[in-house]
Amino acid sequence: MAGKKLSHVDKAGRPRMVNVGAKADTDRIAISRGLVRMQPETFKLIQSGKAAKGDVLTTAQLAGITAAKKTSDLIPLCHPILITNVSIEFTPNKNDSTIGITATVSSTGKTGVEMEALTAVAVTALTIYDMCKAVDRGMKIENIRLVEKSGGKSGTIKLE
Repeated sequence: MAGKKLSHVDKAGRPRMVNVGAKADTDRIAISRGLVRMQPETFKLIQSGKAAKGDVLTTAQLAGITAAKKTSDLIPLCHPILITNVSIEFTPNKNDSTIGITATVSSTGKTGVEMEALTAVAVTALTIYDMCKAVDRGMKIENIRLVEKSGGKSGTIKLE
């Protein structure tokens, strides 16, 4: 890590958007994951589809897809990206009263979609929290992370 420079900071230490104009378009994919931990009763409520605010997982899925598309509006130095696909998948675990979230984002372009995948997971988890907070304020959003990316100069990187 020594000797590496931050790409979003100029020589004077001011923020800057990275110029990606000279980069070639490549197919890019990023996969991120996270987890929402809750009380067993909350887990059952979500699984039954009978939460007071409606179908929690469908609403959270739509929120995550929308978030991926809006990432550059939320994170100042992210480039607006033409996203070709976003998928949000859930892995419910009854034994732990958790819902795992996996977001996969695809694009063909000059810059990666890691931030879009991470934002999708975060907003999906926040939506689950928002829709269930009235019955479980102790929910925890945990371990949001990039697990894989491909495309561009660095190729494929698998972190899990």
